[in-house]
Amino acid sequence: MKRVFAGMFLLIGISVMIMGQTADEKDVATKVDEIRLAIVNADKNALDAVTANELVYAHSSGRVQDKAEFIKEILDPNAIDYTTVTITDQTIKIIGNTAVVRHIYSAETLTNGKPGSLKIGNMMVLQKQNGTWKLIARQAYKL
Repeated sequence: MKRVFAGMFLLIGISVMIMGQTADEKDVATKVDEIRLAIVNADKNALDAVTANELVYAHSSGRVQDKAEFIKEILDPNAIDYTTVTITDQTIKIIGNTAVVRHIYSAETLTNGKPGSLKIGNMMVLQKQNGTWKLIARQAYKL
């Protein structure tokens, strides 16, 4: 039930964010949510579809991964399982075929069956490739 309410709250928040945005900003906001869902669902096909082959994925710890390493870790049953991810305070700036997205990333996690939580800042860079927005870079930072 908690997840249902969190999901409803998230959808309302996304709807409010999307109002007043340009078409590209709406597309980027939708893509960011697809990335969020792909992480929560540990969906290999979705993760592959939303990320560019050139992906540079940097964690708040300073660790940097390429696309294959990022996807492998999300799918790894011994790594962190993101049970929920909520994005707040999101801003989107479009510059040509590049989008810079900033937001607060909050997650509930399980690691080896132990619950945990995470709250970090994110800066994501998406690039329009063949008409589709793809995550090309992400830098997390400690709050």
